[in-house]
Amino acid sequence: MEHVQGKTAVITGAASGIGRAMARTFGEAGMRVVMADVEGTSLEQARKDVAAAGIEAVAHVCDVSQADAVSGLAEVAKDAFGGIHVVCNNAGVFAGGTTWGTPSSDYEWVINVNIWGVIHGLQTFVPILLEQDEPGHVVNTASMAGLTTGPMTAAYFMSKHAVVSMSESLFHELKAREAKVGVSVVCPELVDTRIGEAERNRPHHLKRDDEELPNETKLVEAAIKASTPTGVEPKVLAERALAAIQENQFWVLPPDGDPWRRAAKQRCDDIVHARNPTLAGPAAGD
Repeated sequence: MEHVQGKTAVITGAASGIGRAMARTFGEAGMRVVMADVEGTSLEQARKDVAAAGIEAVAHVCDVSQADAVSGLAEVAKDAFGGIHVVCNNAGVFAGGTTWGTPSSDYEWVINVNIWGVIHGLQTFVPILLEQDEPGHVVNTASMAGLTTGPMTAAYFMSKHAVVSMSESLFHELKAREAKVGVSVVCPELVDTRIGEAERNRPHHLKRDDEELPNETKLVEAAIKASTPTGVEPKVLAERALAAIQENQFWVLPPDGDPWRRAAKQRCDDIVHARNPTLAGPAAGD
């Protein structure tokens, strides 16, 4: 999708982090943006900031874990701007802990947002993109966690592996149809976002008793909160995503030589040679 001027992008998780940066970056490239997030106050502030830069933007509060809410988002986008050309399934949350010690409520929350959020986005928007029969693009935000493995993060890592797998399947399906719709999967390294504070948006019925959390969970989540401010700026990921849309590039990865890239290669090598998993990359202190 080489030409983005005048096209419309729908972006979930747009109140902060990568989603907010996508809205600004895409808008500066001439796109109109529909910004969605579950956090209404922050979303409206993000919309105002984007609009102040002269970008056409609308905001809609949306819980991507609910299919009806995502369908409603599509209607808002169509009502506002007519056609939809780029869909960014970007909303995501994080929970840490051992595979056996992670509460069921954490698994449910992470799966509902990180996996079902993408499923709902695909089920809602891909038929629209196909029916329009115009150049379009789907961007799914995964993580380098979707290409690697590590301890104390099973719920998050498995959810991002699912996003990568769904994205690859979608790519092959659209290619087989000779559709005009491209696919990109964004696999960020550590990024300066508020994902370590995702607890603020957890649904009430999935709230947990923090006093009863295993020490492993507390340590991992504290480490995420402490480390994310040292990550790359969200704008970097937004610029990579925009380039991938324009160049019809599937993989959106950190630069070659990045520790996460080395960890992904190590995992592939382990699979090819049927070796037991190697702990590599940042999870191993690289």
